[in-house]
Amino acid sequence: MERTHLHILGGGSRARAEQARIAFALGHHAEVYGSLEELIERPPVEGILLAADGDIPGGVPALLARLGQAGIWLPVVMTAEDCATDRVVDAIRGGAIDYLSLPLEMGTFARRLQCILSEAGPQIERRRRELDARRQIGELSRRERQVLESLAAGRSNKLIARDLGISPRTVEIHRANMMTKLGAGHPADAVRLWIDARFEPEVPESADHRTPERAPVETIGRRQDSSDTPADWEPRRALR
Repeated sequence: MERTHLHILGGGSRARAEQARIAFALGHHAEVYGSLEELIERPPVEGILLAADGDIPGGVPALLARLGQAGIWLPVVMTAEDCATDRVVDAIRGGAIDYLSLPLEMGTFARRLQCILSEAGPQIERRRRELDARRQIGELSRRERQVLESLAAGRSNKLIARDLGISPRTVEIHRANMMTKLGAGHPADAVRLWIDARFEPEVPESADHRTPERAPVETIGRRQDSSDTPADWEPRRALR
């Protein structure tokens, strides 16, 4: 196995020292950090992060977000003395590449590390794409994001208009603005960003209890498009 840099974050000083000892015994290099701030002050550019579970409020997603903001793309392995099933599941779902029980056993750790290293490259690339996609989508307005989500679900402009309670023409305008902001030359490019971002779908509001949105300012004063129906332009009455 090639020599690997292991960055050991959080937990007690004795636990960090023991993990470092095993890393050195296996021929790897180890750095220890008492806090996330200490790691960010001298950000590592390669290796694997072993992070104590429970040290970062918000868990793995919050840890990955902080690392991404600092430009740190290390694969993350969580560690704990008590590997409760629910915590392991939450960590893996949150983006950790593995979850190790402390204290480390040298032979078991060596085998697990080999698997972790084989998965590290693809996971780092996925994280890069996810964070970049989230940043781009975060620049959209709420309506533009809703249109993108509906587009990713395979809905046509007419269906999106019906679901959101707006006119098809207004959907077209939001869609064009969304594509411009994302730098997407084709709808497939925008959908790919949505998939990369891995957002949970929003629960849509009931269209029956909302007043349809008027067309954006660009359409004010224009003649009604021949493809629009009166229902697209007249406020709907809420059902009683």
